[in-house]
Order: sequence, then structure tokens, then C-alpha cells
Amino acid sequence: MPGWVALAAGELGLDPADVDVPMVLDLARDVAHHVLRPGAPVTAYLLGVATGRGADPAEAAARLAALARAWPADDAER
Repeated sequence: MPGWVALAAGELGLDPADVDVPMVLDLARDVAHHVLRPGAPVTAYLLGVATGRGADPAEAAARLAALARAWPADDAER
């Protein structure tokens, strides 16, 4: 994973040190398990957009993870 993150971040002109891989993976896990598996990459993208617009990454990820954990189990299509 570190090699891929370094390569991908470099391609986008980003500092790999700014990528909190465990945070992103934890968020993706919460969404995949509590909402819908395909929602994980979409949510990671939304986190990136929010961060790019100035949101604090850790705060935004925590809010999204809490939202996912609170998602009703029988409401995957909502």
C-alpha cells in the first residue's frame, strides 16, 4: 500500500504523508459493512472532495463513519 499511495499521490502532485490510509480504510469498511459495498469508494471520493474544499479530513471522515454506522440495516437502497 505505501508504494501505491506514494506513486498515486505523486501523480496528482500530492504529498503521500498527507494521506491517512488507515482513516480512509476505516471509513470504507464502515460504509461497506453498514450501508452498501459500492458506497465505500463513492464515500471515499466524497471525503476527498470535501477535503479539497477545505474540510478537516479527520472530522469529515468521523462524521461520515458515524452516519454509516447509524444507517438502518434494512435500508441499503435509500
